[in-house]
Amino acid sequence: MSAEAADREAATSSRPCTPPQTSWFEFVLEEALLEQHLQKPSPDPPPVQLIVQFLEQASKPSVNEQNQVQPPPDNKRNRILKLLALKVAAHLKWDLDVLEKSLSVPVLNMLLNELLCISKVPPGTKHVDVDLSSLPPTTAMAILLYNRWAIRTIVQSSFPVKQVKPGPPQLNVMNHIQQEKELTENILKVLKEQASDSILVLEGALKLNKDLYVHTIRTLDLLAMEPGMVNGETESSTAGLKISAEEIQCQVCYDLGAIYFQQGSTNAAVHEKAKEKFFKTKELIAKNGSSSLHFTIDEERLAGYCQACEVLTSSSDDASQQATPYSQIHSCMKSGKYQDLVKIFLEDNLSLSLPEQFRQSVLRELFQKAQQGNDALDEVCFKVCVCNTVCDVLQGRIIDIQFCQLFLKPSKEKIDFLLEVCSGSINLENASEELKRRMAAFLKNLCLGMEDLQFVFMISSHELFIKLLKDDERKLLIDQMRKRSPRINLCTKPVTSFYDIPASASVNIGQLEHQLILSVDPWRIRQILIELHGMTSERQFWTISSKWEVPNVYGNVILGIKDSLTRDLVYILMAKGLHCSAIKDFVHAKQLFAACLELVTEFSPKLRQVMLNEMLLLDIYTHEAGAGASGERPPSDLISRVRGYLEMRVPDIPLRQVIAEECVAFLLNWCENEYLTMQVPLPLVQTNPYVKLGQLLAATCKELPGPKESRRTAKDLWEVVVQICSVSNQHKRGNDGRVSLIKHRESTLGIMYRSELLSFIKKLREPLVLTTILSLFVKLHNVREDIVNDIAAEHISIWPSSIPNLQSVDFEAVAITVKELVSYALTINANNHFWLIIQADIYFATNQYSAALHYYLQAGAVCSDFFNKMVPPDVYTDQVIKRMIKCCSLLNCHTQVAILCQFLREVDYKTAFKALQEQNSHDAMDSYYEYIWDVTILEYLTYLHHKRGETDKRQIAIKAIGQTELNASNPEEVLQLAAQRRKKKFLQAMAKLYF
Repeated sequence: MSAEAADREAATSSRPCTPPQTSWFEFVLEEALLEQHLQKPSPDPPPVQLIVQFLEQASKPSVNEQNQVQPPPDNKRNRILKLLALKVAAHLKWDLDVLEKSLSVPVLNMLLNELLCISKVPPGTKHVDVDLSSLPPTTAMAILLYNRWAIRTIVQSSFPVKQVKPGPPQLNVMNHIQQEKELTENILKVLKEQASDSILVLEGALKLNKDLYVHTIRTLDLLAMEPGMVNGETESSTAGLKISAEEIQCQVCYDLGAIYFQQGSTNAAVHEKAKEKFFKTKELIAKNGSSSLHFTIDEERLAGYCQACEVLTSSSDDASQQATPYSQIHSCMKSGKYQDLVKIFLEDNLSLSLPEQFRQSVLRELFQKAQQGNDALDEVCFKVCVCNTVCDVLQGRIIDIQFCQLFLKPSKEKIDFLLEVCSGSINLENASEELKRRMAAFLKNLCLGMEDLQFVFMISSHELFIKLLKDDERKLLIDQMRKRSPRINLCTKPVTSFYDIPASASVNIGQLEHQLILSVDPWRIRQILIELHGMTSERQFWTISSKWEVPNVYGNVILGIKDSLTRDLVYILMAKGLHCSAIKDFVHAKQLFAACLELVTEFSPKLRQVMLNEMLLLDIYTHEAGAGASGERPPSDLISRVRGYLEMRVPDIPLRQVIAEECVAFLLNWCENEYLTMQVPLPLVQTNPYVKLGQLLAATCKELPGPKESRRTAKDLWEVVVQICSVSNQHKRGNDGRVSLIKHRESTLGIMYRSELLSFIKKLREPLVLTTILSLFVKLHNVREDIVNDIAAEHISIWPSSIPNLQSVDFEAVAITVKELVSYALTINANNHFWLIIQADIYFATNQYSAALHYYLQAGAVCSDFFNKMVPPDVYTDQVIKRMIKCCSLLNCHTQVAILCQFLREVDYKTAFKALQEQNSHDAMDSYYEYIWDVTILEYLTYLHHKRGETDKRQIAIKAIGQTELNASNPEEVLQLAAQRRKKKFLQAMAKLYF
């Protein structure tokens, strides 16, 4: 042997050997071996594995001489194996927590059935019929154990289980898993059927006022030696492990509470019973101490159950309701008192009694309600999210992405609330340095992440910020922000109150600039600028905020003013006025514009006219957002000013196109068609595209209500819109010599771009004008050669039926425009049935059949008081009904198809019969038979079900046909009334399904 081999052998022999695992049959051969094995510190195999091995061997089927599989024989070997399994369970003190964790449902079911058998419980006996008080203690305990396990297993099966990731597929293993799964499902089915009996058994056990005994290894040996004794008071029945009556009641109450809580998901009243049992458990634990319990109870889980029951049950004691935040939050969510909810979360930021997961679940529920259309909840969602975020900051957790999304567009109100929450969530006198550091870092990062200077000042000047950050930290923050934006000039001291600025020029320039940014008071703006210009003449103060924007056509004129103070003042007043107008703060906008007008009147007629024009636009916006929104006509003075603007001929006045656009839209919205068609100067029509478009629209609308719809003005409007929607084609020769066609979507062939036309139309609110322009675009969409499904619209016949050059029209853009226009029109009036039909036709043409049905049904509902009246025939035309039939057919709702076939002027029996022959229907099928009034269809249904042998459905059809109001001998009025009643009920049922 080589030296190397000798060393290897020596090293191997010196290693400690792992003792071999004891095999199951060794325990059968040597009786005393099991107890010795179980007394080891870490027995191998462990006890639960031994139970599985013993029962697996005892339940192996046998094969007879004819190779037939027989059930396991009841011989001495199998009885010993079952007894060994029971002894191992007895060693574990029948702890269901341990047994359930390690044994599968079939194995534990077999083990407990063996316990019942050896405890002399007659097989087949219903436990609910047995008087526990008359049984030996160990027998009663066996029944209790089995029924406790039964309801615990039912409760456990209701919890979601994480699927185990499967390994490589092995046929034998997969078969075994499938068999065990099927066996478990069968056992669970039986346990659920017997659940009520198990509950009664355990309720009966609570009335027992005596101690019970559970089998030990010694008592099981005694029973094995006394096979002849049945239900006798032997030594074995009282020699087991003693379980006190209080311990039994405690464990049984807990298990009953769990099953009642689980049943409460379908029956809320049961939660009261669960609450009673859980609080009884809590009381018993407090009385006897958890350490004395033979059976363990998860006290954290019990506390969770108690809290949940408090929330889910209404208590007559108001004080107890206020005791826990959970009850208060549940009450707020239920009653809709969401502002109180914010208060609770804010208070909890100090006490920190609510877990993070609960806070997040409440926020998720609020977001879901907000997404379902409750706009009032948006503010509540933000406030709860802020409370959660500040709590996360103080706990050292990562800030949630929802906070970042909600804070993308900060506002003064949002910043104010955030600072209020931060101040209320930390007690600076008692807070640790770590908490202060976290809060300071959060506020500092907020400042660094903001672009708007006024919001940064709101945070940096707040009392909490000043207390948390030292002077050197604030200076460092200012330096970082200066590097990021050279125009920002922050002060390290808190900003003084707006009206407390002294008259002297000793105020810091940065503070004055800050006040200049925030102020919307024209007089105060003028005072600040005078002070700033007195301090320095080098700065252009109209540049200090990137948010101050003035249109280029005005900017050139304003920046041409020589005096720097006047230039700054005019620019800032106009920029702030335009900003206030954009955010609909019309009061401050008017004050700013009036001050600017007074200023420029002194030296610039051109700027004076500009300000008059802007004030006209502001007055239009003010009326449309206020009195105009409620239908009140504008004052005649405003209409005269609008006309005057359109007719204005002052040279060299810078004009914004949006003013002309708004003026024309204003006149159309208030039906000033006479002026637009007859009184607008011709040069204005030729030079202003919006005036020309408005004139054509007004002329077309004016003649629509007449006896003969005029086609001349409609044709002119048609040609203008076709030109706008046309594309300019250019031919380009490529490198290979081939000529390719290039299409320019936004061409200059028309009087304006398509995007400008769409923007103009979205300023219109008058129904007839919107209907007319919608009708035009629908007709233009239908002219397309490859169109399959036409879209219907009012007044569609007034438009030309063809276009000379189809290739020049961008029909894709037309389709997009139609969709955008009908969506916009429905925001103006969601109850216009003709617009709803257009929307439905669009969805139908794009194969979105469920959405199409939604809008077809909505169109019928809005014009019939939710189908309580008859839907007008011009709404539910034969074409609409046929499209509804096709939608239902393609959605596999064939019974609905058959019922809708009755709605046609001539009943379509062929389609109805074909639909009823379909067996794979995704609707309520025979539940709809009560809505059929056509006797022929009902007779066909009776024949069809008879032919298929569907007796129950045939009886439903016979019942429907047998109603007296459908008798053919009835007067026509009775038959019509019966049909109308069924139409109403069917359409209402459809509406509930698709709305």
